[in-house]
Amino acid sequence: MGGMGPLVARLSRAGQRLRQADQSRPWVLDTAVVVLVFLVFCMPDLLHTDGGDADGPRRFRLAFTQLSFAGVLALQSGLVVPLLWRRRRPAVAFGAVAAVFVLQWSLNAALRADIALFIALYSVALHGQLRQLPWACGIMAVAMSLVALRASVAVSVWDALFFLLSTATAALALGLMVRIRRAQLAGLRDRAARLEIERDQRSRLAAAAERARVAREMHDIVGHNLSVIITLADAGAYATAIAPERGREALYIIGDTGRQALGELRRLLGIWRDAAGGPDSGLELSPQPGLTDIDALCEGVRAAGLDVVYRTAGDVEALDSGVQLAVYRIVQEALTNALKHAGAGSRVNLAIIVKDAQLTISVKDTGPAAATSERPAPANEEGHGLVGMRERTALYGGSLNAGPAGSGWTVEATLNLSPIGGSQ
Repeated sequence: MGGMGPLVARLSRAGQRLRQADQSRPWVLDTAVVVLVFLVFCMPDLLHTDGGDADGPRRFRLAFTQLSFAGVLALQSGLVVPLLWRRRRPAVAFGAVAAVFVLQWSLNAALRADIALFIALYSVALHGQLRQLPWACGIMAVAMSLVALRASVAVSVWDALFFLLSTATAALALGLMVRIRRAQLAGLRDRAARLEIERDQRSRLAAAAERARVAREMHDIVGHNLSVIITLADAGAYATAIAPERGREALYIIGDTGRQALGELRRLLGIWRDAAGGPDSGLELSPQPGLTDIDALCEGVRAAGLDVVYRTAGDVEALDSGVQLAVYRIVQEALTNALKHAGAGSRVNLAIIVKDAQLTISVKDTGPAAATSERPAPANEEGHGLVGMRERTALYGGSLNAGPAGSGWTVEATLNLSPIGGSQ
């Protein structure tokens, strides 16, 4: 069986090349069929119109009219030439061949070129419209009956009719079988093409989703820590001239914040590398942040000058790790926006409340400390931050509302905990 593989592959490639050549030049195959029929079935009758060769078919044809060379050639042309259109106009070709066939047997002449009628019927079954088959079969039955009656002087009518109708049935069945097989192959090719397109689409969607997730995580990690670092750097530069100790303290906090951001990035990249099947780098990966890390998050923001009041209510410790990560990222983004837009000196009230099967996050700031400061509306920007918060709340069947509240800004997120509890 192993040796048949290359042979089958070569035959398949050869068949594919022939199909491609036939599609580009269909007249070549049609002409080849006509030439083959002429050489095999027409030439013997043309060569023996002089009465030679008394053996074989010659004895059978003694009961029929002996036509001249010109008559035989004319009838053969009428039978064979329409086969040039057997694929493009199968019904027309069959009708033309059948008309010449009936004319020939009306003259009580027998020719080997009559095989053209069976080829034409095969072509109607394969290439024609299915609604054309009934009348084609009817014409074929009438023609075969005429041949059986004419041949009754040499053979039984029923024997001749059985042989002729069996041959016609075989031609019809062969055409239908090839037609069904081609339709099945075309369906399989179409299905394979659609599956390939769907696979490519799924790959593109997965890549797009992964890029969005990477952008969201990077924004949550880098955006927050850079906002804290920038605020501390500005405050440290201002305090250096007045209170050098405060400047050094700001630099220490900047270093701690940078190391924390670097650790989170390493953990995140390590998780993605492991998920992609990459080699183990030997890094000790810490768990994803949760509600217990919000205190440290608030401390970092307080060090940057933002007064954060944090409280919780309900059984927050029992939350799923996925919910805790979503809450952490939402709070992180909301505090980052407050730090960027409200600035140092602003007061932020942060509340996380779990009640029944619903978790509510509320982040309210008092706005810029300076009365003349104007706060831009982050909701109008709709960057990665708000988009990421909306996606995280939608993941748990919740909603997000962000908008101005007096001189400050309010972010309220609601997460539905019942699907999580139900699935577990």
